[in-house]
Amino acid sequence: MYQRYIYENLLAHLGKKQVTVITGMRRVGKSTAVKYVLAKAKNPNSLYLDCERIEIRTLLSKPDYEEIKEDLELRGIDMSKPCILAFDEIQLVENLPSFIKYLYDTYGVKFIVTGSSSYYMKNHFSESLAGRKKIFEMYPLSFKEFLIFKEVWTKTFERYKWQPYKEAWYNKAKDWYKEYITFGGFPEVVLEKDTTAKKDLLLDIINSYIEMDVKILSDYSVGEDLYKLVKLLAARSGNKVDYSKLSSISGINRQKTASYIQLLEQTYLVYQLSPFTKNIDREISQQKKLYFSDTGILNALAENQLSGGQVFENAIAAQLKPSGTLQYYQKKSGQEIDFIYNGDTAVEVKETPSVQDLSILFQRAGSIDLKKNMVIGKSPAAGGFVDFTWGGVIW
Repeated sequence: MYQRYIYENLLAHLGKKQVTVITGMRRVGKSTAVKYVLAKAKNPNSLYLDCERIEIRTLLSKPDYEEIKEDLELRGIDMSKPCILAFDEIQLVENLPSFIKYLYDTYGVKFIVTGSSSYYMKNHFSESLAGRKKIFEMYPLSFKEFLIFKEVWTKTFERYKWQPYKEAWYNKAKDWYKEYITFGGFPEVVLEKDTTAKKDLLLDIINSYIEMDVKILSDYSVGEDLYKLVKLLAARSGNKVDYSKLSSISGINRQKTASYIQLLEQTYLVYQLSPFTKNIDREISQQKKLYFSDTGILNALAENQLSGGQVFENAIAAQLKPSGTLQYYQKKSGQEIDFIYNGDTAVEVKETPSVQDLSILFQRAGSIDLKKNMVIGKSPAAGGFVDFTWGGVIW
């Protein structure tokens, strides 16, 4: 089993009484993470249940909690001793948070649970388990994790993390990074060697996402409308979200368009960046920019409608998002900075960066009192400019 960043934090939380909650998009690796933690726990008094199975949902939906407990004991769990219960995709069982609370308070069971909706896990789930849980968000593979899954990672690579452009590392890793940007970081896609099979897997992930997560978690009965909107959003990656325009093009009313996009964000397919401003009223009034959580999914949906620059900008957004806050900056005149990272670093993304890009970024960052700035490039320009950060060092 390949090691992921989140595993260390999950193992550290295993000894805590709080419920360990893992949330993230479907097929990002949540189930594997649970099984990894259970294996490391080495507690024979543990049980894993997949809520996607109809018989498990039927069992856990019973109104009598003691009856459910008795059934779990018949499956081999002894709640009179330290035990671990793992529930996968708990958003599929409506009353499960209440049952977990009951066992948590009555028997002191350690729970590890997963779910694919941030809204459900942070709101409905939180209401039932206030103060009793810790949420860990799981994303597609970082570039380092991608290299680990490709079985090419060595400890010497660590020296290049977040370092300025180095020709040796660029030449070593550029083909890997190209594959990473093209097909993204879903574990099963990374492990697949055949290009056609990778594309088929991405389409299958999109289909299962809409058919399983979206339809089950919402009242929407027509998947075709949602798929149409997702395709439109993919073609507009990195742009501001204009609900009226999207509604006009898609034929979906404005209110439903806004509701769909909110659901897409809550289920981790996309995320929206707020504008960077010190005026909260202005921040609320300005449109947000939208990016996809994975460039493999983005490319599969956009079908060659995007420029290389758009895909690369989305890739950098996806690489930066898990490790900090991400915003964008734009003046009324139209001058902008692609990203403001962690509120203090101006980031400009260019396929082939130049000294002029760095100079402009320095001026614009200075105008809003940001001392730190960074130009992130995909490849060095012909002119020999190397004072930039290559995308393949961000992990």
